[in-house]
Amino acid sequence: MSGDTIFALSSGNVPSGVAIIRLSGPKVRFAFETMIGFLPSARKAVLAKINDGSGQLLDQAIVLFFEGPQSFTGEDCGEFHVHGSRAVLNAVLNELGQFDGFRLAEAGEFSRRAFENGRLDLTEIEGLSDLISANTEHQRVLAQKQTSGMLRILYDDWRNRLIKLRAHIEADLDFSEEEDIPDDVNHHLIDGVEVLMNDITAHLDTFTKGEIIREGFKVSLVGAPNSGKSSLLNALAKRDVAIVSEYKGTTRDIINISLNLDGFEVVISDTAGIRDTDDVVERIGIDRAIDSGRDANLTLFLQSSDQDPWNQSDIDEMFGDNVEIIYSKSDLLSNISARNDGIYVSAITQAGLKDLEQLISICARNSIGNGDQLFLTRLRHKLLLEKSLSHLNSIVIDNEMMIELISEELRLASDQLGRIIGKVDVEDLLDAVFSEFCVGK
Repeated sequence: MSGDTIFALSSGNVPSGVAIIRLSGPKVRFAFETMIGFLPSARKAVLAKINDGSGQLLDQAIVLFFEGPQSFTGEDCGEFHVHGSRAVLNAVLNELGQFDGFRLAEAGEFSRRAFENGRLDLTEIEGLSDLISANTEHQRVLAQKQTSGMLRILYDDWRNRLIKLRAHIEADLDFSEEEDIPDDVNHHLIDGVEVLMNDITAHLDTFTKGEIIREGFKVSLVGAPNSGKSSLLNALAKRDVAIVSEYKGTTRDIINISLNLDGFEVVISDTAGIRDTDDVVERIGIDRAIDSGRDANLTLFLQSSDQDPWNQSDIDEMFGDNVEIIYSKSDLLSNISARNDGIYVSAITQAGLKDLEQLISICARNSIGNGDQLFLTRLRHKLLLEKSLSHLNSIVIDNEMMIELISEELRLASDQLGRIIGKVDVEDLLDAVFSEFCVGK
């Protein structure tokens, strides 16, 4: 219930040096006055003794009070920075749970209250979720842009432009005795719609780049059985992730690891060795390997030094153009300089691994181009933008559309933009959005 005062551990798991208990709701002041005996000045850290109902000391901690609406949730909020032992944490949480109208927060409930109280819009909420889960520098920067409201400003601007176009149409109709749209209104309308369509289309084109940053640059290791894929995966991960065996067909399913290379999250997939086989299960693994290579942002085809080389045309036909040949098991070669140009690696001697990591980093960086752009990162945004674009396109292609229908298409297009930031009919989206959060955020 929104009228409850909620509380939860909002820092990391205990034991820890400090555990932060967050509170939000109408009875936060009561919790302070009851447990520490006074209400601290807003936004001033104070050292205080936290007591239970019988006056027994639970802990000595730093406490902070944030007065609504100038708080994260827009309500009165509080924080108890207690010692991070399970015993202390449980004692304070149990005491809070004894108060009438208090309960443990659900996942994402603090952020949901911030949204409902107008402190954050949906794009900022989603950016906050991405910021919490960010593993790399590029993910952090991208999430910070979204959390700071840059997407909201962009989508709100587009929405306001559509609203103004509707207003111009209705104003001109009110003062016009003609049923048709005046020519000057029609030209102004179409020009405005086409400019906005170009802006939305350009933003949609950044989705692949934004997805690479948010989800990771996908690299697939493919090749014949025993070409060194699993050994190379273990070498890159610096731990034993995949089973390495001299027997063919050991790897039958895809094994993924994540690396942080030059600020990018890189997801590397080890796949089944590609060969002709009558084994039904192995055949499934090989099909998945081929699909992985085709879907990857970068496909590394391992050509083992102790195997017959594959034909380049066969590789291109199977995986397309985005393939780099990597010569594995270079420790078996006596004279690498006399071989083909390319990267030679050895999982045993670690030779060539730095060159390979550099190649992956360069490809990842080239895949996103100008990193200063405001990228589209979420499928939810993409689908709603495409719907908005579809409504606008219907206006441009139908020269005889009635003015009432044009106004309705503009309204529908602006509503799709409103759904992205949470201004129009988003109740059905909220549970899905806030379920991504941990308890305490």
